[in-house]
Amino acid sequence: MSFWWLLSTIFIVMLYRRTCMAKNFSAIFVFGDSLVDVGNNNYIPSLAKADHDPIGVDFGKATGRFTNGRTVTDILGQVLGFKNFPPPYLAPTTVGPVVLQGVNYASGASGILDESGANYIGRIPMDAQLDNFAKTRLDIISSIGAPASLKLFATALFQVTTSSNDFINNYFLPSLIKNQPPPETFVETLISAFRRQLTKLYDLGARKIIVTNAPPVGCIPYERDYNPSTGKECVASQNLVAQQFNQLLKGMLIELTATLKGSTFVYADVYGIVDDIIQNYKSYDFEIADSACCHVLGSHGGLLPCLPYAKICPDRSKYIFWDSYHVTDSVNVIIAKRLLDGDLNDISPLNIRALSHS
Repeated sequence: MSFWWLLSTIFIVMLYRRTCMAKNFSAIFVFGDSLVDVGNNNYIPSLAKADHDPIGVDFGKATGRFTNGRTVTDILGQVLGFKNFPPPYLAPTTVGPVVLQGVNYASGASGILDESGANYIGRIPMDAQLDNFAKTRLDIISSIGAPASLKLFATALFQVTTSSNDFINNYFLPSLIKNQPPPETFVETLISAFRRQLTKLYDLGARKIIVTNAPPVGCIPYERDYNPSTGKECVASQNLVAQQFNQLLKGMLIELTATLKGSTFVYADVYGIVDDIIQNYKSYDFEIADSACCHVLGSHGGLLPCLPYAKICPDRSKYIFWDSYHVTDSVNVIIAKRLLDGDLNDISPLNIRALSHS
């Protein structure tokens, strides 16, 4: 266990003790992509794998998490008082009473659209993740009965973190980009599909739903290396498309809350948080803001994923990016803290702490 990992863990413990937060959410159910996958892709044929060293170097071992340590969801669960992380849906041990505390359905390379991430072959798209939750729902109802199940779902935290691969591994793919529709058309297609999916999640019993917006995809090492003309800057044109999606997403979540009785859809502005960290990285005590800690090829280390023979930086706490696509545990700690206690600039209409008491 590294020194920075120990400090990070101490921070989480101190934050939990300081806030004295009771476990007000009954469970945590997680949907999304590799930013929150905790091992589902270990159980399917896929090129998107995080089951080998040096991935998970600060978690203790490679588990299927696409970072050096924990995901944002892991950290939030710790602070919220959960003893265990929501397990991957496909794990053979995710059965029985275990599912009453929540389940993680996320899959690396997946997106809102079924076709997103097809370049990685296997993945579990958002529609399939919802189908998997529907199966868990029936299991829970069979176990504790319908009234108790509906109460459990109504008081559970549902976290949805998707859309990155709809851009990175679909719309912006060099092999596809010439045949893509205008950005406005593509974004509207995404929003339409996402609205249908979130409505289905509500119909399945979810009431407190955190939805993460698209991050600044033009800033990841992968996009920097594949667009070398931008130099040390982020790929502005790609970030602009992500911002267009985010603007419509925020409005859509407000609309859903207003029309779906008893629901609270919360807009988590991870784009703004990560962009702030990148632009002001020195004030956050980072030293490297544009390159991957785990690197194989490329001036930013973004041309290949974190492979078994990859080199890693000695101090992960000084890097924003762990690999071509994903941030480090240190960044995830900052994101989690701002989603927990942030103001309306970070998360709206209320933060996770307030949602836990609503």
